[in-house]
Amino acid sequence: MELGMVGLGKMGANMTVRLVKGGHRVVGFARANAVVDAVVQQGAEGAHSLAELVGKLAAPRVIWLMIPSGDPVDQTLQQLHPLLSPGDLVVDGGNSYYRDTVRRAALVDGWGFRYVDVGTSGGIWGLAEGYSMMVGGDDADVERIRPILETLAPAADRGWGHMGPVGSGHFVKMVHNGIEYGMMQAYAEGFAILQAKSEFALDLHQVALVWRYGSVVRSWLLELTESALAENPTLQGIAPWVVDSGEGRWTVTEAMDLNIPAPVITLALQQRLRSREVDPFTERLLAMMRNKFGGHDVKREA
Repeated sequence: MELGMVGLGKMGANMTVRLVKGGHRVVGFARANAVVDAVVQQGAEGAHSLAELVGKLAAPRVIWLMIPSGDPVDQTLQQLHPLLSPGDLVVDGGNSYYRDTVRRAALVDGWGFRYVDVGTSGGIWGLAEGYSMMVGGDDADVERIRPILETLAPAADRGWGHMGPVGSGHFVKMVHNGIEYGMMQAYAEGFAILQAKSEFALDLHQVALVWRYGSVVRSWLLELTESALAENPTLQGIAPWVVDSGEGRWTVTEAMDLNIPAPVITLALQQRLRSREVDPFTERLLAMMRNKFGGHDVKREA
């Protein structure tokens, strides 16, 4: 099967290589020529414009987007509009907000094109391990890209599934990432407690290694934690600044809209926001309140 891959960041490039190794013809495009050249060296074909990419594919085409969510997706669709033909299929494999996906699918349908959303997990390990893919779209459209999904997944019969109509794939991936926030926060808090028990002089890497086998808290995330602690046991040089790419916020918003309590995911998101406070006004004001009502000492900055 052949397809065009738009966006050759780390995940997009690795997906391209996995597809090429699986016997598919892939034409890759990215704004940086050097990135395109890199996947060409791995067996893909290169294109240096969307027009060139579309021109190298026989209709009906499959165009797979692996680009940042938000405006970049909308802009790319507008650029593809005059280039594609009726019946061409666009796949959004990035982490788009599912409401945007539903809107885009209706827009693209009006142009005569098809639309599928694939929430994709696997990160930089997907090339070797395969990707977990949550797919949304019409039955016929999903069936059309089945060979691609079966190649990208850990195995043809596992690691991917058709979730439901357009938007459902990104919705499931959104909640997946919200859960990920909570799991990461729990691991981080637990290891912080272990590290603080100084009289035991615990080897955190050893703890993670033991927990990896047979423990009820074992997971791939724990494997990655164990690997990180092996490389840098004291986390020297790592700033306590945690970014979020949006999915946790969307999950919390959706939970509120559905009247579903999600305290763990919500708190994990708030902790990420707290990690970025260079000058935490909240704690300064708390200290002043205690001083005003109780005369408690205020610690002064040097």
